[in-house]
Amino acid sequence: MATALAPDPAGVVAAARIVAAPDGRGATALPVLEGGGPFALRRVGGRGAEARVALVGAMSAPLGGDRLTLDARVEAGAALAFSTTAATIALPGRTGAPATYDTRIDVAEGAALRWLPEPLISAHGSDVRTTTRVALGAGARLLLREEQVLGRADELPGRLRSRLTIHQAGRPLFDQELRYGPGAPGWDGGAVLGGHRAVGQLVVVHPVFEERPMAARPLGATAAVTPLAGPAVVVSAVARDALELRKVLDSWASELNDIIRAF
Repeated sequence: MATALAPDPAGVVAAARIVAAPDGRGATALPVLEGGGPFALRRVGGRGAEARVALVGAMSAPLGGDRLTLDARVEAGAALAFSTTAATIALPGRTGAPATYDTRIDVAEGAALRWLPEPLISAHGSDVRTTTRVALGAGARLLLREEQVLGRADELPGRLRSRLTIHQAGRPLFDQELRYGPGAPGWDGGAVLGGHRAVGQLVVVHPVFEERPMAARPLGATAAVTPLAGPAVVVSAVARDALELRKVLDSWASELNDIIRAF
């Protein structure tokens, strides 16, 4: 089911919505899966109790002036995996207005979500502001990957402002805002990216970390694992490019999954 686009001379206004719920037979159903404009949501093959959804880009977005919203809810007892089929490229629009891309995620008590989109690429001349707000119920499990690439090959980046907030049982767990590109002080200096052009993080929330918290430590020269004030850890990394960044994050996703399975 597609949602109507609101007319806007500066850009596209579009929304998408996902609801995952138990199907009563030990698996997860998708009673709501709808989107319009650049959002084409597709069911893909599930695994066990987990349903899987892939976002297929139906048009170039976000462009300057676009206002995009993606809502996802995983109800108690359900499990959902979300991915995208390609990177999202932020491009300049017809006006100087920035684009906004807001993601709101609600994972109920005891539910599970793997949120694994492809990178956001900040192309030269673009201006995009992204927000991701995650609300977790008690005992909810989350694997969330966020990756940003600053500029295409041999290209300066556009402006990018990104904020990620995660709350569990109403308490703040993680809150980070990042700014890159023209007008962002010191973004390319040694204290931030140090000349690297890919940055990302992997956040894992799981009850296992209440019993077995991880210690903070560096992971080589450009990555680190940090425990959060709750049953969670975050792996943060910078890299020369998207492939190198993904290699680091995937390696630690595998290690953290081994820790969870072994507990």
